[in-house]
Amino acid sequence: MLDSILLIILFSPFLGAVALMFVPNRQALRVRLTAAISAGVCCSASWIMFLAFDPAKSGYQFVQKFEWSKELGIAFYLGVDGIGAPLVLASGILLFAGIFISWHIKDRTKEFYIFLLILAAATIGVFMSLDLFFLYFFYEMSVIPMYLLLGVWGSHTKKYLEMTDPDGLKKRDSVAFLFNFASNSKEYAAMKLTLFLSAGAVLALMGILLIYKFSGLNTFDIVALKEQAHFGQPLTTIIWLLILYEIFPDATRELMPIAAILCIFSILYGGLVAFYARDTKYVIGYSSSSHMGYVFLGMAALDYISLTGAVMYMFAHAMATGMLFAMAGWVYDQTHSRDIPSLGGLVNRMPFVSGCFIIACMASIGMPGTVNFWAEVMILVGAWGRYPIQVLIAMVGIVLTMGYLFRMMRGLFYGPMEEQYSHARDAVSMVDRFPLLLMIACSVGFFLFPYYFYNVVRSGVDPLIARITQVVPLAAEGREASFVKREATSLTPSVSGNFTPVSRFTFHVSREKE
Repeated sequence: MLDSILLIILFSPFLGAVALMFVPNRQALRVRLTAAISAGVCCSASWIMFLAFDPAKSGYQFVQKFEWSKELGIAFYLGVDGIGAPLVLASGILLFAGIFISWHIKDRTKEFYIFLLILAAATIGVFMSLDLFFLYFFYEMSVIPMYLLLGVWGSHTKKYLEMTDPDGLKKRDSVAFLFNFASNSKEYAAMKLTLFLSAGAVLALMGILLIYKFSGLNTFDIVALKEQAHFGQPLTTIIWLLILYEIFPDATRELMPIAAILCIFSILYGGLVAFYARDTKYVIGYSSSSHMGYVFLGMAALDYISLTGAVMYMFAHAMATGMLFAMAGWVYDQTHSRDIPSLGGLVNRMPFVSGCFIIACMASIGMPGTVNFWAEVMILVGAWGRYPIQVLIAMVGIVLTMGYLFRMMRGLFYGPMEEQYSHARDAVSMVDRFPLLLMIACSVGFFLFPYYFYNVVRSGVDPLIARITQVVPLAAEGREASFVKREATSLTPSVSGNFTPVSRFTFHVSREKE
């Protein structure tokens, strides 16, 4: 079973989507159960894969490879390393939780679950693809269901619904409305996101085609390209800017300081917009954008600790943001409002949801008790030696995060409650509580027992950092080749969780006399 575990994880949502096509839409319970079984298989297989992953081994595991086109060098090539495994696990957990979070959707239930399953499968395919062709294929596949989910089942902003003058003319149909970005519709939001994703995909496609053409290997195999492809300047820089972090270690080493600067703009801009936003989903969305700046800071530092923390942070952030969006959706379903100042006092009607909201805020801030704490500390500690100014600014971003999340929590659940929201109810059934409890258990569980998670991630980070930071021999004209090795000590945990030194390089310069 383990040999085919990635195929099970990838295709169970696809098979679920196909099965739903034969279920009548009027049989809502059967539709939901079919989707839940499909997502449950995917989530269970993801846990089996993660727990069976051997942290003592570097490289890709559970590899499956099927030749697709020998002439073009395309293969259906799957595998996960210590970086991909946690991301696949997070996708499986969020898919399973998402099925229950959307359990009460009544508008075209079957179609909703079909698109949700396809979106999840496409996302998982991106994380486990070892062929550039299929990596791009799965990425593009995610765009279509994402557009439909937002455009059909999303919701308009409050300002959009209010854009009607006393004469009954809809201002939102005017040309001026197209430039009023704060008041646009769910269709506009879906189209804008699709355009951004497609623009990024076009740039990535350009990078992929350049790699394929100039590598001389006639393959899209990522592993082969990392080991054998060689590109000259300025082509390496151009391709690096378009797509890939690991294939070009020299460019990564030289250009990541740019990312260290840009990540600060992400942290501060996203945090400030979230701080001034009044809409719950705007706050959570821009908070997510801000927190991705911490991931890029961990990547930019090119340090074992910071990059390990960045990977752990992606998993931790997925759990925290999943909880926040789920509860924001619950509040909207009960009150039909996302306007924070107009809400309040809901803790009296929603004690369980408000309690989970506090835990989600703690996780998003990175407080002890959730896996976000370990990830955030590792990013800041690992990046301090190289980017102390950025780390200080990132710590200011944490304070900013506390400000807007606590203000949103106070605005939603505390203070006086409007009479019009007295009908709101709490999540009382197990169907409603289960997804929140699942994500909380994952976040708290990996805080209490982080060692295996850490070991898995390090098994993928160690060879990546070694590849990027390795020193190439230097040739001296008119004399024997000299070489320089940096003094460095890296610590890596053993399988039991203890730290053991794995490499020590002694700095020396040797030079032969002419």
